[in-house]
Amino acid sequence: MDTREHHLDPAQSLEVIAAVIAQTKENIKGYSFLYLLWGWLIAIASFSFFFLHHYTSFKYFFLPFPLLAVTGIVISLWRHSTMRHQSETYIASYLKKLWLVLGISFALVIFINVVETATPFTYTLLIGGIGTLVSGLVLRFKPLVSGGVLFLLFSVISVFTPDYYKPLLQGIAVITGYLVPGYLLKYSRT
Repeated sequence: MDTREHHLDPAQSLEVIAAVIAQTKENIKGYSFLYLLWGWLIAIASFSFFFLHHYTSFKYFFLPFPLLAVTGIVISLWRHSTMRHQSETYIASYLKKLWLVLGISFALVIFINVVETATPFTYTLLIGGIGTLVSGLVLRFKPLVSGGVLFLLFSVISVFTPDYYKPLLQGIAVITGYLVPGYLLKYSRT
């Protein structure tokens, strides 16, 4: 066992610090993948639901949501499994657990609303807003904070929106709350 201490000169110390900061900044960009994935899937599902429900006689107009949700879960799990070789930071661990709990909450809200024959859009917007706002605050990324606030505002607006238009409202909320911040995060210099 080597018990010698390794001393770094000031220049080496600065290089190590700069490398750690650069790696942390690059890791933050990696969070954009899930916002973009889920943003596109939910937006497509929302607009498809609206179109199929109101402009066709297709009996299973709700199918875009479960099909695209399963697709999103599979892709998210696949991505998580391919990234296992990397060390997980405290922030990554926290956000993973936060979104796991919120994902379970999404499923419960949808189940409860289906049983009660109500639309889940108000509550899914609320849950998405909580997750996005907390993620933005933890990552210190203002566009995600703004996206979370927009989700929360859209959840309040949906209370006063007829059920007919709620899928459109959700699609717009996801574009402004997930996709715009997701692309800003992906291409940020943070």
